[in-house]
Amino acid sequence: MSLIEAIILGVLQGLTEFLPVSSSGHIELGKALFGIEMKEGLLFTIVLHFATAISTILVFWKDIIHLLKGIFQFKWNEELRFALFVALSMIPAAVVGLSMKDWIDQFFDSNVQFVSIMLLLTGLILFASDRVVDTRKDISGVRALIIGLVQAVAILPGISRSGSTIGASILLNMDRSKAARFSFLMVLPLIFGAMASEIKDFLEMSAVDRAAMDLEILPTVVGFIAALISGVLACQWMIRLVKKSKLRYFSYYCWLIGIIGLVYTLF
Repeated sequence: MSLIEAIILGVLQGLTEFLPVSSSGHIELGKALFGIEMKEGLLFTIVLHFATAISTILVFWKDIIHLLKGIFQFKWNEELRFALFVALSMIPAAVVGLSMKDWIDQFFDSNVQFVSIMLLLTGLILFASDRVVDTRKDISGVRALIIGLVQAVAILPGISRSGSTIGASILLNMDRSKAARFSFLMVLPLIFGAMASEIKDFLEMSAVDRAAMDLEILPTVVGFIAALISGVLACQWMIRLVKKSKLRYFSYYCWLIGIIGLVYTLF
C-alpha cells in the first residue's frame, strides 16, 4: 500500500465514520478501487477504527467525563440512565455481530453492487428524517432499543451507522442535538468491540501473513493520522449539520455514489 492510498483510505474512514455516508461502504469501494484484499487490509482496518474511536473521545471528552462522574456516584441519576440506554442500544448489534459474523463477512469483500444498493437505502433514510418537524422528545428505553436494532442492520457495508441511527432517532421525534450525541457515544463500546474481534482475527493468522503486514508500518501510521484528523473535523461538522436539518444533502450524495457503483458493476 502506498502512502497516497493510505492517506486516501484514512481520510475516507475519518470522514465517513461520522458523516452519514457509510464508512464501511466507502472503505470497501476504496479497497476495490486499489485492489486491496480483505486479509491484507485487516491490520490497517483495525488501526483506522482505533483512530475514529479516539476522534470521538476527543470531541466528546467533556460529555464522557461528565457521564463517568455521574455513573460512579452509584445512584440513580441522568448519567446512569443515559449509560443504561447506551448499554441497551448495544445489545442488538452485539447479538448480530457475534451470531452472524460469518454471514456478514461475505459482504466485506469489495462487493460493490451490494454496497451501492445499501447506499441508496441510506440516502432514503436521511431524506425522510430531514423532513421531520416534531423533534422535542428525549431518549427512552424503547427508543434506545429501536435505535440499537437500526445500528445492528448498519453493520452491513453501505448503510451508514451514524446516518441510520441519527435518522432513526429523528424519525422517532427525538431532539436533533440529543440524537447526534447519543448516536456518537453509543458507538464507542462497539468500535472497541469490533477492534477486539479484528485483533483476534489478526492473531489467528499465520506468522508469515502477520510478518508481511508488519512491513506496512509507515502507511499504517500515516493512515491513522489522516483518519484521526479528518474524524475530529467530520464529527464536529456533523453535529452542526444535524442541528440545522441538512442531512438531505448527504442523501443526494449517497444516491449519486450508489448509482455510480451500480453502473460500475455493469462494465
